[in-house]
Amino acid sequence: MKGVVAGYGGGRVLHGVDLECARQSVTCIVGPNGAGKSTVLRVLSGLISPEFGEITVNGARLGGRSPQEILRHGVAQVPQSQALFPAMSVRENVLMGGYLIRRKRKLLRERLEQVSERVPLVAERAEDRAGNLSGGQRRMVEIARCLMLDPAVLLLDEPSLGLDPRSLAGVAGLIHSLNAGGVTVLLVEQNVRLGLGLATHGVVMEGGRVRLTGTAQEIAEHPEIAALYLGVRAE
Repeated sequence: MKGVVAGYGGGRVLHGVDLECARQSVTCIVGPNGAGKSTVLRVLSGLISPEFGEITVNGARLGGRSPQEILRHGVAQVPQSQALFPAMSVRENVLMGGYLIRRKRKLLRERLEQVSERVPLVAERAEDRAGNLSGGQRRMVEIARCLMLDPAVLLLDEPSLGLDPRSLAGVAGLIHSLNAGGVTVLLVEQNVRLGLGLATHGVVMEGGRVRLTGTAQEIAEHPEIAALYLGVRAE
């Protein structure tokens, strides 16, 4: 993202955001409420069109394109809110993620097999209703659904929201596994310690602008950030 300006209903939330994520990195955006973190993800996924600025992914200019076009370019977002269909089975929910390839039946079956290997829960609970899953299991199925289109970039909005420690560990392990398999991950996380612990790189946003970037360790050890978000008093 270069100089991206965007917002809602005529009001601007992002004021010239410059952000770069290295291929196969895990980048975590942190910052106070209202900083524009989730808006960055919505712009990248095409849910919001930027007023100004440039967005490129793997060399392709994606600013202002539709969500479907952006999905076809390998960018998928797991939303913050619970987004499964509770009365449908796990398998049916995951297959919904392949709607862009729904007419290619063989490819759809192959993708489901691949996703089931990456997220074993999909095969283990295939016929169970999604509404019967725990919070952590639902989050894994939401991620699995996005994997049906084999994305190069995965956007995660508050993956820890509402999860207990055991579920958090499972989701964190899945994120690491996907990244090790070549997926670039950009996530927004209010749990700063968790988010930076997952990440290779960190970004701090305030007031709709990027204030600080660096490795996750550099961000976590920055005196001001540590004091504000990690409860560590600066010496």
